[in-house]
Parts: sequence; structure tokens; C-alpha cells
Amino acid sequence: MATTASSLLLKTSFAGARLPSASRAPSCVATPRAGAICNSISSSPSTPPYDLNAFKFSPIKESIVSREMTRRYMTDMITYADTDVVIVGAGSAGLSCAYELSKDPSISIAIIEQSVSPGGGAWLGGQLFSAMVVRKPAHLFLDELDIEYDETEDYVVIKHAALFTSTVMSRLLARPNVKLFNAVAVEDLIVKDNRVAGVVTNWALVSMNHDTQSCMDPNVMEAKVVVSSCGHDGPFGATGVKRLQDIGMIETVPGMKALDMNTAEDAIVRLTREVVPGMIVTGMEVAEIDGAPRMGPTFGAMMISGQKAAHLALKALGRPNAIDGTIKNAIPALNPEMVLAAINNSDIVDA
Repeated sequence: MATTASSLLLKTSFAGARLPSASRAPSCVATPRAGAICNSISSSPSTPPYDLNAFKFSPIKESIVSREMTRRYMTDMITYADTDVVIVGAGSAGLSCAYELSKDPSISIAIIEQSVSPGGGAWLGGQLFSAMVVRKPAHLFLDELDIEYDETEDYVVIKHAALFTSTVMSRLLARPNVKLFNAVAVEDLIVKDNRVAGVVTNWALVSMNHDTQSCMDPNVMEAKVVVSSCGHDGPFGATGVKRLQDIGMIETVPGMKALDMNTAEDAIVRLTREVVPGMIVTGMEVAEIDGAPRMGPTFGAMMISGQKAAHLALKALGRPNAIDGTIKNAIPALNPEMVLAAINNSDIVDA
């Protein structure tokens, strides 16, 4: 991937704007087998700022650790009990959606993920192989994230899928207007006046054991917009649209069709939309509700579908977005709403 000064400063792949990345001068070492291997300064061999032969941690009371974890988590639960956007599912589409949304620091975003480890199926490519294939022009999203890849005429290949997932997650979770609640399951939807108005949550392990214990009531999280990114059918798959069918808000969930990469990826992005008032569907869950083909181990549609869902949510919230073109008026002046939320204390916003 070629990196220029302008690409560090200007556009995101979906018309937002971002702050410049800090430049790092690489240090290169020649090896007989691999040629030049370049390391950033931060990873170059150096003397640690402490004595490894006589290392000792500062003292701490066990109760302090407990209080720090509990206080911060409970504060997050209180803060995000009523939020702007709840994203259900932290796979590649859900993470891409949250990343795009979080560029507007006025929007508070809660991500609900039933697994302890977010990322869904994006830690590996197909058949548990490492490489991730992304068809163009979705590689522009990778450029924005500064992810290296091997390039061909029509597609690019990331050497390991985990490189994409860990990068987008680290960029996203550093932002002050985002909270990931992992190991939490969405058991139901809040619906008021025929509009989805939030989600019903519980610990994932509790959700998996309702049949083994007496009644274990859930919690709730209200939201102006819910984005369902639950993936294709499975133990926790397509739960958003299946629940809509159960309660009569949609008629059918036909399930995804057999694999056709060329048809599938275009269809997933095209059909990403608000399926009922208050609820947007993105990623492979779109294939479940529309009977679109599965795409197999290509990931570009997940990224762009997630970005599209983010801009649909921004439109619903009355914010500048790429769906109705209002974002174009914001970019020339570099409105702070569309600049990446920084992690400096001075840039922290109230959730």
C-alpha cells in the first residue's frame, strides 16, 4: 500500500475526515532469507526503562482492583442505559459500523457482543486459513486504517485476517464515545409504537442457561437507533431479524442462498437498510432477511455494509452523512463532528 502525505491527512474511504497519523521512521535490517526487515522505533531493541533482573511492582490491595473494575463497568452501564446507537454484534460489519459512527464525537455508541472475544469470523480467512481477501474498492477502507496488503488488479490480500480485526478494534475502542459490552447477549428488542427503541440484555452465560436455572430476568438498554449485525444463522446468528419475524414486524426470514461471491457482496451492500423503524440491518444478517447468496471468504462487503449502516444511522439521527449528501457540506470546513475522536483528555465528550 502506497502511503502519501495527503493520504495521512485527508479523506476516509466513506467521505469523512481524520486526523493525521504520527509518522515513524523505520529501521531496516538486512537478512539473508527475507531481505530487509523494517521495524518501527517503538519495537527496536533497546534497554527497558527498568531492571529486568530485579523487577518489582508497586503494591496494591486486592479490593482496589475489584473496586476499579466494578466502578468503571457500572458507570458504563449507567451511561449507556440510554444511548444514541446500539450495535448488536461485533463482527467485521459491526466493528466497521461502529468505527465509522464514532467519527462523530456527539454520537454515543454501545456495542453488544455475546462472545468474550469480539471480531466474529474475521480473525481468520476461509477454512481457518490466515489470509483475508478484500475485493476492490473496499481496499480504500484498509488504506484509511493503514493496514498493509498485497495488491492485484481487482483485489488485495491481508497477510492475516487478525491484522484487520485487531487494528479496527484498537482504533475504535480508544475513542471516548464508544463502549464495548462483550460477553453480553441481546435476548429481545424494546418496541414502542411499532418502532424498535432499544434492546433487552443479559450476560451471555445466563442466556445460554435459562433452561438449567430458575427465572433470571434481563436488563435493558434504550437507543434511538439499533443496528443489528448478528451474522448468518447459527446459535446467536440472525437473532435480530428472527425476532422481528416472531413479533410480526416482518413476514419472513428466508435465509441466505448458496454461495455466489460476485452477486453476494454487491447485494449485501445494496440491501443494507433500515428494515423496520428504528432498526438497521448490516452484514450477513442482510442475506438472511433477503435470501441473498452467501459470499464465502471475502470480506469487503462486510466493511462497506458496516459503513453504510453507520451513515444510515447518522441520517436517522439528523447528523451529516453520506446517504443524503449532507456530509459534503461538513467536510470543506473540517467540521469537528467528522474528525476522528481523539483520546486526549481535552477531547473527551460526555456520553
